[in-house]
This record gives sequence, structure tokens and C-alpha cells, in this order.
Amino acid sequence: MNLGKHMDLSIIVPTYNEEESVPELLREIHAALDPTGLRFEVIMVDDGSRDRTLHVLTEHAKGDANLVVCALRRNFGQTAALQAGIDAATGKTVVMMDADLQNDPADIPAMLSKLDEGYDMVAGWRFGRQDAFINRKLPSFLANRLISATTGVRLHDYGCTLKAMRADLAKEMRLYGEMHRFIPAIASLIGARIAEMKVNHRARRFGTSKYGIGRTVRVVLDLVTVLFLQSYLAKPMQVFGLAGLFLGALGFAISAYLTAEKLIWGAELANRPVLLLGVMLILVGAQLFSFGLVADLVGRTYHEAQGKPPYHIRSLVRGGSPAD
Repeated sequence: MNLGKHMDLSIIVPTYNEEESVPELLREIHAALDPTGLRFEVIMVDDGSRDRTLHVLTEHAKGDANLVVCALRRNFGQTAALQAGIDAATGKTVVMMDADLQNDPADIPAMLSKLDEGYDMVAGWRFGRQDAFINRKLPSFLANRLISATTGVRLHDYGCTLKAMRADLAKEMRLYGEMHRFIPAIASLIGARIAEMKVNHRARRFGTSKYGIGRTVRVVLDLVTVLFLQSYLAKPMQVFGLAGLFLGALGFAISAYLTAEKLIWGAELANRPVLLLGVMLILVGAQLFSFGLVADLVGRTYHEAQGKPPYHIRSLVRGGSPAD
């Protein structure tokens, strides 16, 4: 039974046109968690469904004290729905999962046990994935390899929504755009300890998938944003300044060599394309260096105006008593 604001666990489930799935999902969640004795809430975020999903959820809420129904005004996407659920969560631990019954609620207790081993996040790995190869498995495989290689957070399955994490970590992350698939990479920026665990994955029983091979392109675009956050926000001058200095120095060296050719050997420079290259590199280098200065000021303004420190504290011990 829901006992108010002091929850052990908050389960966040974004829903979009899942009227047939949500009753069975709620039944399975209770079957998996009621025996544990945990005080939990199920936050179902209706992301502007066009079917009867919201009506079904509202009716269930009348008889289920554990159910919290959060209805968004329109379809904002899975990332926004997850963020809405995180903002509404009151549990000490947060679990995210899909509403289409492909994630198995029976995996949640094991994930919570894994979390208690000292991790901040446990990410699900759909080891025996029940999806079509061409439009689901292949794009996912390529995306996982690309994300792991570029972010340095090596996971087998970035696309699995089923994740368990500590609430303080979830509250520190701000999700927007379509960043939900990069949650482990974003968590690593905060210094989270991440584990991956094999979970049961089931074939879709109702409705149709909202994903396709076209998502791979979006993954690449979103990945640029993640790399931007990793490299740019904390140390923009080191990124753009170093690039500017390198290109500027290269352009200066080319120009100095051509100048020596002209003054010493009387070489003709008017028809030399390398002259334009040297000048261009100097200009681009100066622009990048200037951009680094401006970006550094923007980064300082971002942290100072919002009161965001450039660090994240895991724990603080004062007088022998730990305080998170």
C-alpha cells in the first residue's frame, strides 16, 4: 500500500497508446513486488496517448493506492516522459521500464539486489532479445557499439529502458530532447558506478513498435550532444583553444615559409593555393580561440547563475556520521 511520501521504490513507466498492455503490466508489477514488502509507487506517465490508455489508468488508480498517473498535455516523447516521472518520484530508488510488456517486472528485485552491491545504476541487458533483426536488432547493435566506443561507457544494450538507480542520481540528471538512450553515459559524467545485468526480454503482445531503423540516425545526432556535454561544458577553452592554437600555429608556419621563399628566393606566390591555406588556417585558429574564450564565459555563467557546482558529492562524513 502507498504510504505517502516515504517510498522505498518508484517505478517510472512512460506510456503511449498502450491501453491493452497497462492492466497486465500493473498486475505483473504487483506480483513481483508485493512479496518483497517494499513500499513502492508506480508512476505511469501518459505521453499524450490517442487511445484509451489514460482512461484505463485513471480507472485503475481508483482501486490501486500504489498507482500514480501523470498525464502530459501532448506527446512530448519518451525522454520528457521519463523526466516527468523522475520529478514526481518520491522513492529512494528509481526503476525505469517500458509499458509494452517486453520488460519483465520479475527482474526488478534482482536488479535492486545488484544495486545494493555498491552500484549507483544497474542497466538492463536484453540478452535474448525478442525483436526483428533488420529493423530492431541490427540498428541497436550498431548504435551500442558506436555509443560505447565514443563515450567510454561500454554496455551491451543502451536501448534497454529497464534500469534501476539511486534516486539522488536520477534527480541530478536532467533529460531533454531524446537523451533517454544515453542515461548511462550521462550518469557517468556525474561519476556514477554502473553495472549491467542480463534481463528477460519478451515479444510484444499488443500494438506496434514505435521504433525503427531510422532511429539510428537520431542516435548519431544525439551522440554529438553527449560528446558536446562531455568535452565542452566543463572545459571549453581546452577544447576550442587547443584546436585554435594548433591550426593557427600551422597556418603561421605555412605563411612564414612562403614569406621566406618570397624574400630570399624571390618565388612567385600569387598562384600558390597554399598561401590561401595558410591565411585561412590563421583566421580559423583565431576564431576557434576566440570562441573558446566566449564558451568559457558561457560555461561560468551557466554554473554560477543556476548555482550548479562543477562537482558532484557522493558522500560527506562529518563527526563520524555519514550524510549523503
